[in-house]
Amino acid sequence: MSKPPSVSPLVRSIEALSGQVIADCYQCGCCTAGCPIGEAMDPPPSKAIRLLQLGRAGELLDSEGIWLCASCMVCGTRCPRGVDYALIAEACRAVVLRRPVRSGRVGPETVTDEDCEEIPQQAFMASFRKFSG
Repeated sequence: MSKPPSVSPLVRSIEALSGQVIADCYQCGCCTAGCPIGEAMDPPPSKAIRLLQLGRAGELLDSEGIWLCASCMVCGTRCPRGVDYALIAEACRAVVLRRPVRSGRVGPETVTDEDCEEIPQQAFMASFRKFSG
């Protein structure tokens, strides 16, 4: 019988930030089935959690899937184990945004006055929260 992989410090950090226990997920797929944008996410919620369980957190943090999560909380409502992927995705975004190098992300210095006039304030602020540090 093989020994389960030990939990990495990065996964522990994601668990602490999200308040979720990654090992509680038993991969039933209810989170992904209920996700309104699960088909567009790469990886979808259940596979994202599996990456964390396998110690491949870096792969998840480098994916676009964590940025697409709408935080609608359907995943957590449907999960028979109470694992809420929306909280995990939010924690993953926080980890990425705390990295010293954020190439490819929006910085306050890149926003123009024209952007502020064209983009609805709510959409602008939501995206800024996700894509800036």
